[in-house]
Amino acid sequence: MPDQTWNKATFDGGWDWEAGGEEWSSAWGSSEAQWFGSIYPRVHRFLPADWILEIAPGAGRWTRFLLPATGAGYLGIDLSVECIERCRTRFGDVPRARFESNNGLSLAMAPDDTFDFVFSFDSLVHVEIDVLESYIPQILRKLRGGGAAFLHHSNWLESGERGSNRHCRAESVGVSGVARIVEQNGGRVLIQEAVNWESETCVDCFTTFARADGEFEATGRIIHNLAFVTEAAAIRDAQSAYATLVRAPRRRS
Repeated sequence: MPDQTWNKATFDGGWDWEAGGEEWSSAWGSSEAQWFGSIYPRVHRFLPADWILEIAPGAGRWTRFLLPATGAGYLGIDLSVECIERCRTRFGDVPRARFESNNGLSLAMAPDDTFDFVFSFDSLVHVEIDVLESYIPQILRKLRGGGAAFLHHSNWLESGERGSNRHCRAESVGVSGVARIVEQNGGRVLIQEAVNWESETCVDCFTTFARADGEFEATGRIIHNLAFVTEAAAIRDAQSAYATLVRAPRRRS
């Protein structure tokens, strides 16, 4: 089971970040194809946003798409000091962007009642339930009334998976457990989508939630999407080709 020590050792000095995490988007063809084909359709109702908080941005694979959608400010918080330094270097020319390292449990550097959108993808799948029990109550305090959060986390506990945990999913986390944390801390689950990830069962989940006193109404929907891998393949085989188009330099007359 991945814990804070594992995450720190793996992603803060133990991982080769030269590809910027692009290797994890190969199933979609590229991170650009994955963002616009898979992630953006699920979060488009929350973007653009004045203030965005991204948890565990890594080397900025999704940050490069979030920043253009940020109106007033962006804050990225990551356990990995190496990742934070890479993001500061990569996005140093964006005045509204700030990056801070934490201990993997605290979001204290993010002001309360500020953020319109809190986002994390392909990172919190590696944290156990104790981390989500710490993060989710804080996220609800950071959100504005009209804000929402989208977290990609493990569903290993409730997936019924009996195969090898080769993607290092947190084994104590499941759909209902995350929903319970949200609701017990003054939040409202808007929708949950359990998905497969190179697996026969739904070992991952996307949970979208907001403050219970906020502007969004819960749909009560829990989607079990065993076609997620098929979706990725379709994006790779068709849509990803469009991400390779480059505008040729204009010829001087």
